[in-house]
Formats: sequence, C-alpha cells, structure tokens
Amino acid sequence: MRIGIDVGSTTLKCIVLDEDDNIIFSSYERHYSQIIKKTKELLEKFMEEYSCDEYVNLAISGSAGMGLADRCKIPFIQEVYATRVAVGKLIPEADVVIELGGEDAKILFLTDGLEVRMNGSCAGGTGAFIDQMATLLNITPSEMNDLAKSYDKLYTIASRCGVFAKSDVQPLLNQGAKKNDVAASIFYAVVNQTIAGLAQGRELSGNIVYLGGPLTFLSELRKSFDKTLNTNGISPNNSLYFVALGTAFMAQKVNIKSILNMIQNENNTGVFAHTPPLFNSTKEYEDFISRHSTEKVIYSNPKEYNGKAYLGIDAGSTTIKMVIIDDKENILNSVYLSNRGNPVSIVKDFLQDFYNDYPNIEISCSTVTGYGEDIIKNAFQIDYGIVETIAHFTGAKKFKPNVDFIIDIGGQDIKCFKIKNGIVDNIFLNEACSSGCGSFLQTFAEALNYNIQDFSNLGYFAQNPVDLGSRCTVFMNSSVKQAQKDGATLEDISAGLSISVVKNALYKVIRVTSNNQLGKNIVVQGGTFLNNAVLRAFEIEIGQNVIRPNIAGLMGAYGAALYAKSNSKDKSSILSLDKLKSFSHEVQGTNCKLCSNNCRLTINIFDANRKFISGNRCERPLTKKEGRKQLSIYDYKLKLLSKYKPVKGQRGQIGIPMVLNMYELLPFWHKFFTELGFEVITSPKSNKDIYLKGQHTIPSDTICYPAKLVHGHIEALIDSGISTIFYPCMSYNLDEGLGDNHYNCPVVAYYPEVIDANVPQIRDINFIYDYIGLHRPKDFTKKIYTILNKIFKDISLSEIKIASNKAYDEYYCHLENIQNMGKHYIDYANKNNLPIIVLAGRPYHVDPEINNGIDKLICQLGAVVISEDVISGNVSKFPTTVLNQWTYHARLYAAAKYISNKDNINLVQLVSFGCGLDAVTTDEVREILENEGKIYTQIKIDEITNLGAVKIRLRSLMEALNQ
Repeated sequence: MRIGIDVGSTTLKCIVLDEDDNIIFSSYERHYSQIIKKTKELLEKFMEEYSCDEYVNLAISGSAGMGLADRCKIPFIQEVYATRVAVGKLIPEADVVIELGGEDAKILFLTDGLEVRMNGSCAGGTGAFIDQMATLLNITPSEMNDLAKSYDKLYTIASRCGVFAKSDVQPLLNQGAKKNDVAASIFYAVVNQTIAGLAQGRELSGNIVYLGGPLTFLSELRKSFDKTLNTNGISPNNSLYFVALGTAFMAQKVNIKSILNMIQNENNTGVFAHTPPLFNSTKEYEDFISRHSTEKVIYSNPKEYNGKAYLGIDAGSTTIKMVIIDDKENILNSVYLSNRGNPVSIVKDFLQDFYNDYPNIEISCSTVTGYGEDIIKNAFQIDYGIVETIAHFTGAKKFKPNVDFIIDIGGQDIKCFKIKNGIVDNIFLNEACSSGCGSFLQTFAEALNYNIQDFSNLGYFAQNPVDLGSRCTVFMNSSVKQAQKDGATLEDISAGLSISVVKNALYKVIRVTSNNQLGKNIVVQGGTFLNNAVLRAFEIEIGQNVIRPNIAGLMGAYGAALYAKSNSKDKSSILSLDKLKSFSHEVQGTNCKLCSNNCRLTINIFDANRKFISGNRCERPLTKKEGRKQLSIYDYKLKLLSKYKPVKGQRGQIGIPMVLNMYELLPFWHKFFTELGFEVITSPKSNKDIYLKGQHTIPSDTICYPAKLVHGHIEALIDSGISTIFYPCMSYNLDEGLGDNHYNCPVVAYYPEVIDANVPQIRDINFIYDYIGLHRPKDFTKKIYTILNKIFKDISLSEIKIASNKAYDEYYCHLENIQNMGKHYIDYANKNNLPIIVLAGRPYHVDPEINNGIDKLICQLGAVVISEDVISGNVSKFPTTVLNQWTYHARLYAAAKYISNKDNINLVQLVSFGCGLDAVTTDEVREILENEGKIYTQIKIDEITNLGAVKIRLRSLMEALNQ
C-alpha cells in the first residue's frame, strides 16, 4: 500500500492506494494548525482499520508538511511536482492546471516543460477569500454557489484582498443589490484574480484541469472560468486529492511504527521571536481595567424616561450600530448587529420595537452616518446624514474636548483622524490590506476553533507573545504555524496577534515614524478596541495612555445621536410607527442610458413609490439640482479630445491607442498624421470590457490600472482591422521649465516595449513603437521621417516638416484652450463664492474609467474642479526636497505651490495603485501644502469603482473647509 499525505494551509488530505492504483482510503479535514496531532491520529486510524504491517510506502507533501517530514524522516514530495505526477498519470492530455486551495493558488503550464505560477503576497482569489465573502453574505459557500446559478448582472469586485472585496460587496448589499448577482460577481472576481495575478500574460489555453477544494465544490466557479477563458475545463474525480495522489505515487518504504514514535516524541524547539508580556502582573491588569472603566456613558432606563430623544445610526461596512440618547446625552437604547447584507430591515425592526416598547418617548431628531448612510436616510426619512469623520469626532469630544487624534479600528477598516484647531485636518484609511482590523483577529480565532472574545482573553498574561510584525494575513498564517511548531502556546499567539493588529495600524496605515505624530490627547474607538489585549498593546506601542470609551464600538452612532441633539428640529421627518407599518422595500436593477458611462443602477423602491437610486457616477438619473452649474475641467478635456475624429486620407488608416500620455498628445499626433494623409483611428473609450479583453496578456498584477488598460486598447484596435498601430516609446516629455528635467515616468515612457513582448497579435501588424522625443523638434522631424519611411516609402521630409509644425501648433493651442477654460472656471467660482478643487494627477486620469467619476463626485459636493495643468504655468521653477525630474510631477508640485496662499482653492491628489513614483510625489505635495497650513487629501484609485472611502475623504475635506 502507498500512503500520500497532503498537509495544506488549512486542510489535511490523505490517499491510500493499493498496488493496482485503486483508492482504498481517503480523508479530508481541516487541521486548525494542529498538524502533528492530526497527522498522528490519521495514521493511527488507518493502521487500526487496515491492520498494517510494520513497513508501508509513505510520503508527505503540502505547504505545511515540509517541517514535519524533515523532522520525522518521512519522504517529502514537493506539492507542484506531486500535482504534475498525478496529472501526468491520470490526465496526460492536460495543458494547464488551475489549482485553488484554502490559501494557495497555482497555475501549472504543462506544455513545453513545466512552468509554475503561485500566489505570493496575497491570499485573494483562494478558498479563504471565498469563505470570507460567504460569511459577509451570511450564507455558506455552497449556498453562494446555488445563488450564483440565477444571476442577472455582474458587478466589479476586487479579489486581491479581503478588505477591498468587502469594501465593494458591502455597499452593494447596503444599496439593495441582489445576492444572486453579488455571489456570481464574487466568483468572477476570483477568476480575474487568477488570470491577472497568476497567469500574468501567459495565455490559458488547451486542455485545462481544475483542482482544489473551491473548484471541486463550486460548479459556478468552474463555469465562470469556462466562460472567461472560452473553454470547457476538466474537473476530474478526486480533484481534491491530486497532490495526495501524486505523493502516494511517489511514496517510499518506511517503518510506520518508527515514524509514529517520532511524531509522538516530536519536540518543539521552544525558540521563537517574542515581545514582552502585555501585563506583568494581575495588579497591572486590574489597574488598567480600573483606569478605563471611568471613561463611560451612562445607560438610562427608557421605561422611566418621558420626553424627547435623539437617534444616531452608524450603518457600517459589516455592522450596523444604533443609539438613542436622552436630553442628558445618556443612552436609552442601543444595538450593535451584523447588517447581514440588509441594513434596511434591521433599522425597521429596531424602530418598530422602540416605538412599541416606549410610546412615552418621542424621537425628536435623527442622524445617520457610515457606508449605508444614503439608503438608510432615504428609506426612513432620517433628518441628517453626516460623514463618518464628523460623527466620530463629535463622539470623541464628549470624552476628550481637546482630542487631537482619533483612531477607529473596525471589523475591516481603519480610520484615523488628526484634529487641528478643532477641525478634522488629516485622514488615514486602510486601502490595501485588512491585516490591521478586527476581522484579522476574527479569522485567526475561527481558524483555531475559538470565538473572538475567548481567544483574545488568552493573551493577557502570555509570557512570550510571538513577534509577528505587521504582515498580510496569508503570511501571518505561515508565521503563526511556524511559531506553533517552535513551541509557542495559544496564549503567546493570541497576544502576538493583538500586538500585530496595532503595528499594522500604526506602521502600515498611519505610517508613523515617531509617537509625536499622533498627538497627546488620543481617543480610540471601534469594536476592535473593546478587546483589552489590543488596547493594551496600543498603549504600550505608542508609550502613552489613551481614552477608550465603554461604548467604543458605538461611537459613530453615539456621535451621530449627539449631532442630532445639537441640530434638533421642531419635528423630525423620521417615519412614524404608522408609516413603518406600511413600509415596503423592493429592489430593481437597470443600466442608465443617459450617457456613455452606462452606470449600473440599483433602484430601491419604498412605500408610496419613494425611490433611491445608487450606482450612478453623476446626478443625471436623479432630480437635477437647480441654480448651480457643475463645472469640471475633466469634462472639458474630454470634449476637446472628442473633436479629433477620423478624416479620410490617401495613405490609409493608422491606429492610436487612447492610453497614458496619449490623453495629452492626441492633438499632436492626430494633426500630424492627418496632415500626412492618414485616417487616424483611436481605440474605443475605456471600460471594463476593454480591460478584460487584454487581461490575459498583462505580465504584472502590480502595475497601475492605466497601464493594464493599454493591453485591451491595443487588442481592440487589432480586432477592428487596423493593420498599423502607432504607439512610440518616449523617454522625455516636452520641457515646461518647471523641473530639473522633463522625463516621462518609466511606465509611460516604455510601455510599448511591454506590449511588443506580451501581446502575440502585435506580430501580425505593423507596430510602430520606436523611441521618439518631441522635446527637440528638429531632431524629431528627422527621426520620425526615418521611422515612417521603413513602412511608407512615399513620405517626403518636406511633408514631415510641414506636418510637424502644424502638430506643434495644435498641441500648444490645445493646452492653451484648457488653461483658458480653467481660468474661466476659477472666475466663475470666485464670483459665486464656490470652493475650487484641483484634482491633480496625470493626463490619463481624465479617462472616466480610470478616475471613477471622482470629478463628478466633487462637483456634487459643491466645488468647481480644475486640474494641475491649468495653474502649474503660473509658478516659476522653485527648489523641492526631491529630485524634480518628471514633467507630470513638476506640474503637481507647481500646482501645490500656487494654491498655498489661495484660501478657496484646495488640492486633491489622484494616485494609482502600483505607481511607485507616487510614493515620492505624495510626500512632497503633502509637505508643500501642510507647510502653508493647507489640508492634503490623497485618493488611491484602480480598477475598483467603489467610492465609499473616497466619499469619506472628500466629504471630510469639504466639511473641514466649511468649518
């Protein structure tokens, strides 16, 4: 008999084969990190059942099995090799294997040798990710699979990190999106993560085999892969066990009794990196508890109260909190619940119960905040909606009137606010990782079979808390498992994880370099800080005591209630008990046809045909606001670009992809080639379909979204029949005299090289991607003449010179038009006393698919939007603390410098995820603005269109400016 054991990141699989390769025993179970114990039990169970001889053929594999194999002298088979052996023996015709495990994802390319792609820095797109999403939907993965069978439409959902996915899914649920559609969208997100994150430019074709738990159990996930890849993949029998099968095929003879004896006597090293204990004594713990017990809000008995009350609702990303206070600001009633994907029904039940139980109390005013603010406000006619920062700040002032720093750690998000001169001055939000949040601890507690409270309590008096640093959850899992093998107790791990949450918040989100950055009067909030281990770790890490209210998890709702009290009306507009009895809620989905965005709208219909529409990027589907223009220079730029239409010419067509620097250089190239007799065809407007069209050729999942879009635009041109595409490499931009040099960033400069190397279809056409420099006109004419003459022999140098001169004129005229219109917008704003926002980024940020309609959102908040290039020419070159050698960066710095003494102009910087250079620009722009007392606001954007975090930043900025 041959035994193959696969010790994966979350499960233990075992296969036993007889000498004819028949499976006579199989086992599949979660190991909860108790690898040694579970392996021993498994082998003993097998020996007992089959009365094994002393010698058997045995091997072990899997991401968590190497250490055990090494120490217990068990033959180890690398898991990729084991998979290849099993597939080669059982499915020899396979070309590609896609294997999704609990935390691991792999693609094996089997043609032309073996090439392996594995997830490295993130567990997005794996079984753990799907489990998280199912929990968010309050269903099992199996139920999610059933729901996905009858979906109507798909939403864009991030899959590379749980925090992003939750930030996309939760607003959809809050806005009434159907679970069927969300479930199917989650599966497609996994597909996109696998293709973009793992395939990285290599085409998935031929006979594709699906392995691993998610692809075995979830038929709709397989269908999503099939549809995206245009294939009909194979899900073989025993697809869960292919690593174990390959391991069994390679098993070697061992003494099973000796192996069991070694496992039994497996000694932990007892050596692991650790930190000092959270509490050194019981007295220290009791003093800590006593100090924090004084920071509390009093709960009053609602049955003994008669009079006015004030309601605050915090409709968060995963939970909903509601607080009702009396005239003395004591709490009469409160609730803290999972929103279960439908906050509307929870609020309705709460209000109905309160009205029925306490008819002696009148809700005099109400306020809502949080991700679900809009739908709750519209559903129940809540009096006020306020941004979360204001709600939390209002609550914090109740406990510490001179508070200067607030940190709120929730289930999946971290919000930190600096307070300066009584207003919110700076905001920090987690945008790329959820490892500093409450769900991080929750995930580990569940993996170790504990509830979160009991698990956290274990760490109070741990003598050697494991030093886990600040890392992604997928890496933290590995660290925890290694610490367990080295002898760390559950107590040590619990304390270490609480400390890690704090370190993630401080060093990855806030990015503090010294404790002085935080402030002297700190209030901590959020459900995670109700965990005393986290609170203690935070105080130790920053070296000072903080205020933790007894209602830390309710502070958003409590602050909203305080806001309602201070802004109370004569009569609240909130639905009465009678109106609640006839309350109804229906959800419909549709696509807006009022502009080319074709926004996917969710229409919530309440009683009396009241409607709330969400999903729109602009106000067109809604009743338009009267009396104020919505002015965005981004709209004007798009309007200018739209006039460059194809003009029939004698030399045929030439394609130009509308990407990256082409959003600024199209006027130049369109004029140039049109003058030469070419019909210039630009690629279609960017959208999600364009992105997906080119996704299979993207070689890096960490490149910025604007670069990822290039692949789809190139393929769209090729598919439309264009036989010549012009997309040159350009190290230099035109010199505007603002910086030390005038380079393009490496991505803008050289991405045509990436296209040439990774898009197979490009070899079937004329792809002109030579190196060109517009900054030296005389050299340009000679160079472009040589380049074009390779293909178009009849073009003369004199034609080139004439076309070049006209192209330069067109380019500068285009820039002048933008600057003139920008001045007009500024004059209009000044005349009408409107704030002006410089939405600063790169030329390609004008693309609505890239900017996610953020300029429209700013306009809706009452501001006029201009861009950095409108005002950068008003500043002479000045010294910066960084090497100022990039044209687009120089514009950013100049714009920041120009507005530093303009009271009604503020800057918001758009930053694309994956832009390494913006790590430099953001710090420099921040320093320029903050040195002059300005508020710096940064917004990170990519292919994900959820604007929840963006709205928090922008509304907070506008509120601060108003104050």
